[in-house]
Amino acid sequence: MFVVIAEIQLKKGIELEFKNWVGESNKILANFDGFIGRRLLESHNGKHLILVEFESKEKFEKMHQTAEHAKIQSKSHSYMDGFPQPKFYNVTSQ
Repeated sequence: MFVVIAEIQLKKGIELEFKNWVGESNKILANFDGFIGRRLLESHNGKHLILVEFESKEKFEKMHQTAEHAKIQSKSHSYMDGFPQPKFYNVTSQ
């Protein structure tokens, strides 16, 4: 499994709207081969992370080359102050 964890900074006052949008956009992402899930995480101090899971890095990269993903990415950035700070991982044990 391939995992991306991206730290994000949401604009003030739109957290609920962004949470709802994540759920809606996940319905589109679910159509991509290899997509497992995407979650919005919030720490006890209010910081946000996006957790994305794919079957493989190759399938994740293939999804990133589509017009659908470009549209989702553009919309997600409109909710944020700055760009996400992603880190990439391969799951080595479960």
